[in-house]
Amino acid sequence: MSTKLQYSVCVFCGSRPGNNPAYIENARKIGTTLAQNSLRLVYGAGDVGLMGAVANATQNAGGDIFGVIPTHLLALEVGKTDLTQFIITENMHERKKLMFMNSDAIITLPGGPGSLDELFEVLTWAQLGQHTKPIFLLNTDGYWDPLLALIEHQIENGFADPSFRALLQDFNSVETLMTKLLQDLSRRKAS
Repeated sequence: MSTKLQYSVCVFCGSRPGNNPAYIENARKIGTTLAQNSLRLVYGAGDVGLMGAVANATQNAGGDIFGVIPTHLLALEVGKTDLTQFIITENMHERKKLMFMNSDAIITLPGGPGSLDELFEVLTWAQLGQHTKPIFLLNTDGYWDPLLALIEHQIENGFADPSFRALLQDFNSVETLMTKLLQDLSRRKAS
């Protein structure tokens, strides 16, 4: 395990693999790159779908992992108990709170309704001035294009301020996302 741990990065993503092999490939790249940069993975403690891909890649690269899973998802998401830290919560709200509190930045990979819920909660908190943690979206093969269009639609129709869009940094490749993440974390350290 890493001994030079500097920061923790929360990754929200699907508990399913999706139907595009690039989703799994990029999840593995994220996990490996986090470990290679001594960044601790904070995630939902599942061993299925993109969650499992990120965690297994992080472990295979020697990284630290902080996993949080609610009791009712232990069987469904196959709770991954061989993590550096494995925490079981009573409900989803506690899970999200612990994941957020134990991270310095957030990355959202492709996922379903749960990933959207997690992403929009941290975006809303940022909009309300509750935190300044950087929020990243990995837009693998345009997966999140409809979401980004919806956010622009909300802004155009007066339901969100243009500053809301600036809270979400979206990237099409793991490499460019990780470069920006490391820059943002270095700036946080300097300030």
